[in-house]
Amino acid sequence: MLATVGWILIVLLFAVGMAGTVYPILPGAIAIFFAFLVYGWFFSFDPFGVWFWIIQVLIVVVLFVADYVVSAWGVKRFGGSKLSTTLSTIGVIIGPFVIPAFGLVLGPFLGAFIGELIGGSSPSKASKVGFGSVVGLFTSTVMKIILQLVMIVLFIIWVVRFA
Repeated sequence: MLATVGWILIVLLFAVGMAGTVYPILPGAIAIFFAFLVYGWFFSFDPFGVWFWIIQVLIVVVLFVADYVVSAWGVKRFGGSKLSTTLSTIGVIIGPFVIPAFGLVLGPFLGAFIGELIGGSSPSKASKVGFGSVVGLFTSTVMKIILQLVMIVLFIIWVVRFA
């Protein structure tokens, strides 16, 4: 019974982590990392050696750093300002709450668009930068999906191979 509860929690944390790739308010990689701890608490930490933890921590660090950098890259690549980058990031966070169905895409677009208009850009340039924020968001999302799947696959390999 206890083992079943442990695996349910692990799978739920993996699901929350993967959902966090497209819904930024969820903890994403942290949920996946916490699933590893749940496995250790319910079963054993023995399968995880120092290399497992080093690799997983590095992936989490890369995810956090790259998430911001890739999103900002989209705005900057299309000629956006610092204000556009900041407002785009705010749009990613609040967009899904303000416009539930489309806020994840409209939030960063509108944030970058408004940032450019405030900065004195033409509506045409502001639209281009807004589009860049969406490109950055999607690129970042793909990167997060890949790296978080790598985290889960490494977990499975370590548990199967070393348990």
